Amino acid sequence: MAAASGGKMLGVGRAMDLGELVEHWTVLEDEHALVSGKRGATRIGFAMLLKFYIGHGRFADGVADLPGEAVKFVARQIGCEPWELDAYEWSGRTIEYHRSQIREHLGFRECSVQDADDLIAWLAADVCQVERRPERVRELMLARCRAVCINPPARGRIDRIVRSALHQGELALPAALLEGSPRIRRPGFAR
Repeated sequence: MAAASGGKMLGVGRAMDLGELVEHWTVLEDEHALVSGKRGATRIGFAMLLKFYIGHGRFADGVADLPGEAVKFVARQIGCEPWELDAYEWSGRTIEYHRSQIREHLGFRECSVQDADDLIAWLAADVCQVERRPERVRELMLARCRAVCINPPARGRIDRIVRSALHQGELALPAALLEGSPRIRRPGFAR
């Protein structure tokens, strides 16, 4: 099972209808099995991390990322109280273990140094010569991570990857223009 391409935060900052809750926040049978051995705050915290990751392709940074309606909806399904999420630790060994379990369950791996280098090379060659907006390059990088089952790196590392790729793409742009790269077309010069 791969994480869905989200783009938008599912329900964050607005009211969610029942259809959205059912579609994006229903705890499936195999997910219940993962949650079943956990109690209290770790149970609801794990379940919310899992459902958020599936919907967004990344882990929630904290409770502020999670829509209140979704917390209530998931809590009812797994036999917890929504307020128990307040006691969940958003840093430390427990959440790292939970993230590891979720990655393993979904077939994802952490972003290695080689993965980051590969992302930079791909972005510089295939994206940054035609797309110069950092926020759009970031979106495309996150989509690529989902497509190749890599857990996106931390935000600071994402920013460094995007900046590096934009810089490398900028350096390669003049040569690509001279070569007449099919990805790059100068205005007024048809091939």
